[in-house]
Amino acid sequence: METIKFIDGGVCAPKGFLANGINCGIRKNKSALDLALISSQEECDTAAVYTKNIVCGAPIFVTKENIKDGKSRALICNSGIANTCNSDGVEKAYKTCEITAKALGLKSCDIIVASTGVIGVPLPIEPIQNSIAELSAGLSADGSSLAAKAIMTTDTVIKEVSAEFYLGDKLCKIGAVSKGSGMINPNMATMLCFVTTDVKIDGGALQKALTLAVDKSFNMLSIDGDTSTNDMVSVMANGLAENEIIDVNSEHYKIFVQALTMCCIKLAREMAMDGEGATKLIECKVSGAYDDRAAKLIAKSVINSSLVKTAMFGSDANWGRILCAMGYSGADFDVSKADVYFNSDTGSVKVCEGGSGCEFSESAAKAVLSSKTVEITIVLKDGQGAAVAFGCDLSYDYVKINGDYRT
Repeated sequence: METIKFIDGGVCAPKGFLANGINCGIRKNKSALDLALISSQEECDTAAVYTKNIVCGAPIFVTKENIKDGKSRALICNSGIANTCNSDGVEKAYKTCEITAKALGLKSCDIIVASTGVIGVPLPIEPIQNSIAELSAGLSADGSSLAAKAIMTTDTVIKEVSAEFYLGDKLCKIGAVSKGSGMINPNMATMLCFVTTDVKIDGGALQKALTLAVDKSFNMLSIDGDTSTNDMVSVMANGLAENEIIDVNSEHYKIFVQALTMCCIKLAREMAMDGEGATKLIECKVSGAYDDRAAKLIAKSVINSSLVKTAMFGSDANWGRILCAMGYSGADFDVSKADVYFNSDTGSVKVCEGGSGCEFSESAAKAVLSSKTVEITIVLKDGQGAAVAFGCDLSYDYVKINGDYRT
């Protein structure tokens, strides 16, 4: 009864949620969807985590204000323009909430608002105002993929996930859509992720669960070392599964956290694999650190290293770059006890033992590193700390994509 199973449906998998995505005219490419809407038939307990960048988007400010009471009913997000660093940004974000609330028969403070795209370009409100009727009329239980597509910028694939599990005898579901391909080195989440669930859960427990899930997923993700101005993860819980309400002391709380974390990790891996210009997913697994904090610092330092990322792009077993990144991570460890392995579906190669190089086949290592998914395994003998970080290689195309991103 406690099995967690991935299913189809995205944000519409949980009871009572509808979604849609359309092109409203914000994006220069008129065939690209650029406005997403997710709504719940019932009021939702709501939690969120936000970017730590002190230069943050206007939607972050407005969403924080709107969900101060821990409640929401709908979420609207545009892509193409970030609504950041604009003198009228907050006004436009509030106006977007008003437009959405009127179309849905809700209060403006019931709305979560988000934007993603180019920074410093004013957001035109007219396309949203002129298209809200079409957007809201098209809300459906099959609309998750449209919403996921409408929040994309440089992403090449949509990112959505959903899972089901039992709390007692009640079938419960979690769904999510996310976007993120570049400007990702989150200190809370990733660029954008919107989670829905029909679980009945106390608001404080929901916030804690989201924070725990994010710490093991999106906070362990890095594409390029840049922290976005608009990062946000939100979760809306409408309680329609009718389970006995759970709090942090409930026996079912751990199951909910596990399901939420699984969904977030799946999305984090998809974002790493879809990193701008990426050719492969890189995972760094650290075990035997002094504690989990040390393991996290080491894993993220390795994933963040441009030299490690370029070595992975070239399938070059340059393990010295890994030890270098470990050394400046800020974590304390005994390098004389450090072993490093490269693993993939083609095999495993040990390249470092006790902090020193060991004999290995360069051709075998190149074969391992040429796979689409590569695992860098770091084994220490300092304690029980462990962590996994997610990232990608750094290719020529990353520079091409970001060299003309605005124009």
